[in-house]
Amino acid sequence: MSSRTSPISQPITIRRAVARDAKRLTRLVRGSGAYEGKYAAAVAGYRVGPDYIEAHRAYVAVGADEDGGRVLGFYSLVLAPPELDLLFVADEAQGRGIGRLLVAHMQSEARAAGLDRVMVVSHVPAADFYHRVGAVRVGTALANPPAVPWDRPEFEFRIPSE
Repeated sequence: MSSRTSPISQPITIRRAVARDAKRLTRLVRGSGAYEGKYAAAVAGYRVGPDYIEAHRAYVAVGADEDGGRVLGFYSLVLAPPELDLLFVADEAQGRGIGRLLVAHMQSEARAAGLDRVMVVSHVPAADFYHRVGAVRVGTALANPPAVPWDRPEFEFRIPSE
């Protein structure tokens, strides 16, 4: 799965993240509207570094637009234990199906890696999204102050073999 078209007919390419994407991915996380207000502290100092990109299966969704291939979103799949560690879509690109494309790509990568399940600890405002894209709620991750002072829903993607 290297290329898809979004519902707005803008070509979207999903490619492996590389070290030079690190600053853009960090800006996307820190600037996410989903982490405003009481959630801001959770991402204030967050960094997606080249070392993180190297260690995990990180993929970016890139649009072929006037900006010459702007990063519209990304995800990171950790294989052991299987977890969707990060999934972000740029605020201005939300509602276009990019998150759904990233989840489908993640499921394909998980299947290729021989995984049958992938866990995700959801940001509270993202819980409905994960439910809509097929994840099943399996529990609650308890608050871990001071970094995360609220409980978070845990979901599982079941990865069927083809």
